[in-house]
Amino acid sequence: MLEALGLDEAHTAVYRRVLQQPSASTAEIAGSLSMSLPRVQPIVDELERLGLLARQAASSDRFTASPPNIALRPLLLERERGISRAHEALLELSDLYRRSAEQRSVADVVDVVIGDDAVRQRVAQLQAASTTQVRVLVLNEIALLSGEENIEEDRALARGVRYRVIVESAVLERPGFLAAARDMSQIGEEIRVLPTLPTRMFIADDQMALVPMHSQGEDDGFGALLIHPSGLLDLVVSIFEEYWRAATEFLPLAAAPVAEDIDRDLLHLLLMGVTDAAAAGQLGISLRTVQRRVADLMDIAGVTTRMQLGAEAVRREWV
Repeated sequence: MLEALGLDEAHTAVYRRVLQQPSASTAEIAGSLSMSLPRVQPIVDELERLGLLARQAASSDRFTASPPNIALRPLLLERERGISRAHEALLELSDLYRRSAEQRSVADVVDVVIGDDAVRQRVAQLQAASTTQVRVLVLNEIALLSGEENIEEDRALARGVRYRVIVESAVLERPGFLAAARDMSQIGEEIRVLPTLPTRMFIADDQMALVPMHSQGEDDGFGALLIHPSGLLDLVVSIFEEYWRAATEFLPLAAAPVAEDIDRDLLHLLLMGVTDAAAAGQLGISLRTVQRRVADLMDIAGVTTRMQLGAEAVRREWV
């Protein structure tokens, strides 16, 4: 409730507790919330400073809660005014940046970002600032951010940003990739596959692109090129779109059922060039089970080779 004011859940819990009774001492608050007195005391002091709590006139060691509509409304209005001022400043700064960008020379359309942390920060910023879509190229070598670390992707998807991701086929062999891809597809991420890709890439809307690079120095550090709106950015976007058209859809939204869902997943993986052993790992089954299921599917399709099975699976819209 009080997060909008910069306070955490503990502050909210303390304020709620005092609201529910005529008055309470710091010790009583700590006991009722199963919190230590040293933890509660600074929270009570902060709430008192903000005017959310007040000391009783008759007993200065006891506190009463100020009415929410009186205590909270001024704080919220001030926060809203602060956000409004920040928005005005953002527009002003964006206008200054736009004017500067119009004067950029050819050499100024690319910024060089040096260092792992700086590159990860730019990746997070690009995703956080995106409003329409993010395009990504993913190499097999894990770099920049893992899926667990990339919290900005989840936030962007939650606010309706479209993600289009092209991965190298070797990425499909990462443990847990199939399950993660299925989960992400449910919230708007589209994944396609190509055998190989030339580089990693992030493109935020049509406004900025980041192309990671390894430095050639002795420290073998990591860096990236940050590409501003320009003909070069247009070229980068066009390259992505060409790859997208050539790539194979990994998890089509509509697929006719086969014997079981696991068979459809198995066919997807095999058609993408994943080995039997890697497919077994992704599906959580044994290598022998993979081979048996493939044999069963070949019998159902009435074919004698895996190549024929792939063609028949496509013809019957199993995948």
